[in-house]
Amino acid sequence: MADGGSERNRQLPQNLQGLLRMAVEAGAASGEGSAAEPMPQERRQWLQEALASAFLGPADEVQQIKECLQCLQGEPGDGVEEEEEERREQALDLLADLCENIDNAADFCKLDGMRLLVERYLERPEAELRWRAAHLVGTCSQNVPFVQEHALALGAMGMLLRLLDRDHHETVRVKALFATSCLVREQEVGLLEFLKEDGFSVLMRAMQSDVMKLKVKSAFLLQNLLLSHPEHKDTLCAMGMVQQLVALLRTEHSAFHEHVLGALCSLVTDFPQGLEECRAPELGFQQLLEERRRLVQTQEEFQEELEFCERLLRICFQDSPEESSGMDR
Repeated sequence: MADGGSERNRQLPQNLQGLLRMAVEAGAASGEGSAAEPMPQERRQWLQEALASAFLGPADEVQQIKECLQCLQGEPGDGVEEEEEERREQALDLLADLCENIDNAADFCKLDGMRLLVERYLERPEAELRWRAAHLVGTCSQNVPFVQEHALALGAMGMLLRLLDRDHHETVRVKALFATSCLVREQEVGLLEFLKEDGFSVLMRAMQSDVMKLKVKSAFLLQNLLLSHPEHKDTLCAMGMVQQLVALLRTEHSAFHEHVLGALCSLVTDFPQGLEECRAPELGFQQLLEERRRLVQTQEEFQEELEFCERLLRICFQDSPEESSGMDR
């Protein structure tokens, strides 16, 4: 009685691994000489559903992508009804979840989803649709060269930089920066498009905005681009980047300054012109760094900022030019 109750109440596996384990256990328990018994209807139904889920899951996700695209392809009118807009928002949200998977992101592009985003959604009048479209461009493009190149060929970089630079909606600008980062990092074609569209100037203006998340992420992207592409330091110096970054450090102190100092470290390392501009007496950079060091040296949450200050003081004002240019090689 107890054994039968235990067998009936045993929880059925929820995935393919559990299914295989159950089959092995059942085979071991049955023994070689046991007679075959018909499978209970409950278990037969569960087995059919488990196999369908295990082997048809990817196909089901492709079908979901197709259904979402069908929802998004409806012709927009001058004004989208609230219910229709909500359905499109939900479709974009679901696509963002699905396209975290690289294969799904590639399928999304093959089904012309990226073209739909670039041509009809990045510049939609509804901000909720614009930011979701930008987020989806970035989600699909992360570390997937095929998708990156496809988005760039459609002109996504210029549109994203315009959203980052001019959109009135904060979330749209943040998501446009995210997508820009996904298209430009570790992607030579993306970097060329970024430069063609004067992307460094757009990043500087973003750092000068009132949106803290935008300021921090822009400075972080600038720092990473300087580390991975030092050949563009002369372009940035010609733009007056050193002076503009130092000016940002004179604004009210915040966590954002850590990333500005990091960008300056990247800009001056192995680059004599950057060092020379930092040492210009009229900039007052040495005094600013010494004051900042005193401000943050006892505050644990600003230790990385303190390290950047000390490194800049050492590179720019204590080391000889020969030592400075060889540092961090």
